[in-house]
This record gives sequence, C-alpha cells and structure tokens, in this order.
Amino acid sequence: MTEALLKQIAEAIADVESVEPHELDVSIENHVSTDAMRDLASHDSDSWRLQFETPRHVVEVTGTERILVDGEQA
Repeated sequence: MTEALLKQIAEAIADVESVEPHELDVSIENHVSTDAMRDLASHDSDSWRLQFETPRHVVEVTGTERILVDGEQA
C-alpha cells in the first residue's frame, strides 16, 4: 500500500508542477516517514489525515485516499 500511495502522491505533485513524476526533483521519502504512512494506511479506520511539506508544496493525504497539494485536490 505504501508504494502505491507514494506513487499517487508523486503523480499529484507532478501534476501541479506540470511535469512527469520521474522529472520531480524531490524525494517524498525525505519529507515524510514511510513507516508512518504504512501504519496509517493499515489502520482499521479511514478517519486519519497526514500532512507534510516539501520545499515547494504542502501535501495532505487522508484515509479516504484523498490527496491535496497546496489545498487543491489532485
């Protein structure tokens, strides 16, 4: 689940920057704990929210698989 979620987050950031995900100059793993993401994703409830910052964006991920980049749904 974590790898799929990381891919979705990278795609969302890339979409905001109008680039392909492989063109991003940011590694998400350097800005948020993948262990925390794994724990949240495997949580019994989907009522959780994780917010973190990259150098240019604020990213929010919810248990309902909603991803926001700078407050805009991706």
